[in-house]
Formats: sequence, structure tokens, C-alpha cells
Amino acid sequence: MINITFPDGNVRQYEKGITAMEIAQSISEGLARNVLSATVNGEVWDASRPIENDATLKLNTWNDEDGKFAFWHSSAHLMAEALEAVYPGIKFGTGPATENGFYYDVDPGDNQISSDDFKKIEQKMLELAREKNAYIRKPISKDDAIDFFNEKGDEYKIELIEKRGTEEALTLYQQGNFIDLCKGPHLPDTGKIKAVKLMNIAGAYWQGDENRQQMTRVYGITFPKQKELSEYLELLEEAKKRDHRKIGAELGLFMFSDRVGSGLPIWLPKGNALRERLMKFLQSEQEKRGYKLVTTPHIGKRDLYITSGHYEKYGEDSFRPIQTPREGEEFLLKPMNCPHHCEIYAHRPHSYRELPLRIAEFGTVYRYEQSGELHGLSRVRGFTQDDAHIFCMPDQVKDEFLNVLDLTTVVLKKMGFDEFTAQISLRDPEKPEKYIGSDENWEKAESAIIEATKEAGLETVTEIGEAAFYGPKLDFMIKDALGRSWQLGTIQVDYNLPDRFELEYVGSDNQNHRPVMIHRAPFGSMERFISILIEHTAAKFLLWLTPEQYAILPISDRFNDYAKKVEQQLAQHDIRGIIDDRAEKIGRKIRDTELKKIPFMLIVGEQEVESGKVSVRKQGEGDKGSMEIEEFINYFETLL
Repeated sequence: MINITFPDGNVRQYEKGITAMEIAQSISEGLARNVLSATVNGEVWDASRPIENDATLKLNTWNDEDGKFAFWHSSAHLMAEALEAVYPGIKFGTGPATENGFYYDVDPGDNQISSDDFKKIEQKMLELAREKNAYIRKPISKDDAIDFFNEKGDEYKIELIEKRGTEEALTLYQQGNFIDLCKGPHLPDTGKIKAVKLMNIAGAYWQGDENRQQMTRVYGITFPKQKELSEYLELLEEAKKRDHRKIGAELGLFMFSDRVGSGLPIWLPKGNALRERLMKFLQSEQEKRGYKLVTTPHIGKRDLYITSGHYEKYGEDSFRPIQTPREGEEFLLKPMNCPHHCEIYAHRPHSYRELPLRIAEFGTVYRYEQSGELHGLSRVRGFTQDDAHIFCMPDQVKDEFLNVLDLTTVVLKKMGFDEFTAQISLRDPEKPEKYIGSDENWEKAESAIIEATKEAGLETVTEIGEAAFYGPKLDFMIKDALGRSWQLGTIQVDYNLPDRFELEYVGSDNQNHRPVMIHRAPFGSMERFISILIEHTAAKFLLWLTPEQYAILPISDRFNDYAKKVEQQLAQHDIRGIIDDRAEKIGRKIRDTELKKIPFMLIVGEQEVESGKVSVRKQGEGDKGSMEIEEFINYFETLL
């Protein structure tokens, strides 16, 4: 007998070799029908895989991320089986699950796959799903796997196999007539897949290498119920309406220019006003907490980034070095602000009495993202971080971390993001080459984050392998109005950069000591944050953030002078807006103002001039009646 421990701590005994699905059936048939995969000792398995030893067990359903992963990964295999049936001779690259669905990179050979073919592929997938074929796991040796795919004539799979170590376990999965190289996990059978939609088709270079074969990438999504697919497609339509690229162009917030360069955003007056207000708000909150604002150059000597480790870890994603007339001298566009801030700390001696030292910068950094990865403001090559670095003594780390935690939650809630998850991102002990610094430093930094979040009573999730190369971090994952998750603010504890830059302070014992460095950015980057904010609010921004808070609409040009007087009175109270003095009918002006998502319309005509009032309309609520100017100002200020 073996002991199985469930998430609630309950322990039950079962026969050795029992599967998670059999355990689910022993609890209830209803539960078994919903099980998609199982987490055994922290590793996600097929629910049909035998458990041979004592283990912890979590049964994953559609409500669990690991359940969805198995569902969509299995769907990628189902799509591959359908593609092989529709296009004989097709060859397969990789087909992973994604955050929303799955894709498969394929080489169709002489065939051409287009979106016109989606319907017949979907129908074939559903036909195969109804066969309820089991996903069968088959361990295989490296040599046998190569022989199998050689016989099949699939060189992409052979390349993947040859990259594996000789000791690395390999598995094939078969459903129906389709066999694929895969480590799983998968669904018990194809019958759980009830609704299918192929979403998109694109080109993708094999292994991401522009010099290799261009594959055809087919994207899809599946659900256990047709109703869920319909709801998802409705959500997608709403997301299209909220696309920040579309709204940004319509409202004149930002632009891109091929002559300036791909991925380099240009802020237009209204967008810049929004950006400046966000920065001003954060600057005010920082000043309350003792931060000092600094400005550093956009470039630095290559040696600076070699010292910090950024050249080694970010080199492939950086712009090429800038050569100067001086032989051997090279500069880089800065990929991060932290090395510059280390130099600010190092430029003079420090005493323990000065610590913590908190320095902040809205600093623009540069990464050479691949052109296919660029996406509006959310993935760019030049972006501004609301960056700050705190240099403190080891016994100050927890208090400083809690202080930053408070600032970040204040910022997110002020922006209307009330629902967020705090994710502790730790290093992957299996991949030490990804990180810098000693095990001792990493253990101290990871413990500091875990202890501080416990003390704050913050609910957290932990992700292994998501740490920065120099230290662990706490990432804030928010949900927008469409239920999508985004990573925004981050706090990182770093013992390593102070070592690399040999930073010191004189302690109370009159000896030199190494400070600890805390990195933090509540917004993350201004560009990405604003892209999320636009889509979250559909550009109906919080009133205090809105670039144009009102539009004065004169009924005819006879009332333009009165409109200007109203504008002047409102400006004295820092209420921002425009006058629409076009020679258009009032109905047209109202419609256009609605489309611009301006919160208030102040209509002025004969009656308003005579009474010294404005006729007020509020977006989404309609007519609010006539108000004296002071009355409107008081009403407006109650809404801020």
C-alpha cells in the first residue's frame, strides 16, 4: 500500500500502481469526469499514469491552470493528427500549450495552409475527438526514437531528439493513428474536447532562427463546452474594441514612425499629458517616502554593463555597441538603470547614518526585441521604467521591502486595479548558469522576500525560475476588465550588484560593510502600463488622469467668447479641456465628443450666456442639467 496526501492534508492508502483517475473515481464519478491531469509530488502528470510510491496528489480540472495546460497541449496533438489526415506528408516542429490555447509549427511541404482551410481542419478535429481515443504514454530510448522519426521522415523531431542528453528520458504519446515526441502531460482521452476554433495562421522560423526554415504556425483554442467557446469569442470581440493600438490612434495618444524606427513610441500631446500625470502622481508618492529623483544618460560604456552582468545576460537582446572615434571605445544604449544608480551610490563614501538611500528615476532603457515580437506599447524597443533603487543595511531590508510593498499596493489601487496576485519569483536551482552571485546571497534574498510577504499578510504564489538574473523578486499580476492577467509592478532584493560594484558603507563599528540593494518599479514600464490601462478602461480613464476632462460646445459661433470665459474659469481650478468651435451643428459636436471619450460636455447657448451657466452632459449618464460655473466646479471636484 502507498500513502496519498491530498491538498487539505488528508491522507488515504491505496494499492501501489493506482492512477490519479482511479483515485478520483473512488471519491466520486462526478469528480472523475472533470479530472484533466494530476499534480504528483509537484510535477504535472497524466491522470492515467500509475503512482508507485507515497505521494502528494492534486487532481486538476478545467478550473486549474495545470488542467487547462493538459487540455490545450492535448488539443495541439489533436490538431496535428487532423493536419496529418488533411495534408499527408506534413512535418511537425513543436506544439505547446499557451496562455490561451495552443499552436503547432508545421512544415506543410508542397501544401499551402490558409485560414480558408480552418473549417475542414476543425471538422476533422471534432470527428477525431468523438472517437475518444486515449492519449497513451510510451517511454522510448533515444536510438529507437531517432529510428522511428527517420522512418517517418520527420527531420525536425530528429533534431529535437539529438539535442537531448543520452541519459534524458524520452517519451512518445499516441492517440488514434498519431504519434508524437512529447513529455506530456495529456488528457485521459480526446473525448473531453467538445469545442474547437482555429484562430490564426502565421510564419515562424524553426527554433526562432531567421536563417532556418520558415514554418507555418497554426493557432487554436478548445473548450470542454460549446458555450465556453462562444463566451470566449465574445470576449475577444470586446478585446478588439479595447485594443490600445486602435484606441491610441483614434484618440491621438501616441504614434509610431518607420523613419524613427519600429518599436520606438512617440507620445502625442494628449498621450503625453496622461503619461506626465501618472509620473507626477508616483513622484508625489515617492517624495512622501523619502525618495530622491535622479537623471542618468541613455548610454553607458560597455564596461559598465560587463561589471553589472547585463552585457552577458542581455547581450543578445541589446542594440549593437556604439563605436566612437576613439579606438576600442564602445558604448551601449542602456538596457537597465541599475548600473547607473550603482555608480551614483559609489561616487562618494557613505555612513550607516545615511541609509537607507532611496534614489528614483523615470529612466528610458532599450532592448532590441525581434520585429515579430513588437506589439503596440506593450512590447517596444525603447521604454521608460518608473525605476528606483534602495541601498540599505541588511537589518533594514524587511522594513524597506514592506515600505515598497505598501507603495505598490497604493499605486495599483489608485489606478483601479483592485484585483491582483503577488507572485514570488525564485531562481531555478537546476539552471545556475542563468544567474550571478553566490548561493548564500540568493538564500538571504529569497528568505527576505518570503518573510516580508508573510509579515504583511500578503497572499502569494511561488514560481521557480522566474527570478531576475541578479536576484529574486515579487511580481504583481493584475487582472483587467476582461479577466486577462498582466505582470505590472515588481520588487527585487539584490545582494549581488553591490558585490560586483564593490559598494560599501561605514558601519557603527567603524568598519566597511556591503549594502543590500532593492530594485522596484510599481508601474513596470510606462508604455506597457498605459497599454494595459487603456484596454482595462476602454480609454474611459479615471477623471484625474483624463487628458481632456471636458469639451465646451457652443451652439453657434456667437457664443465662442462666452465659451472662452468658461474655459479660463475652469483653468484656474486645474480643470483641463477644449472648446469645439467648429461650424458644425450641436448634434454632430455631441456625437464627436462622445467618440473622443471626453467625460463632460458643457453646452453653451443663449440661455446659458444670459444666466451665466453651462448645460452639463456626463459621458454615459446624459443630461445633468444647467449649473453655474462654481456649481459645476464643486460637482467636478467631488468626482476626483
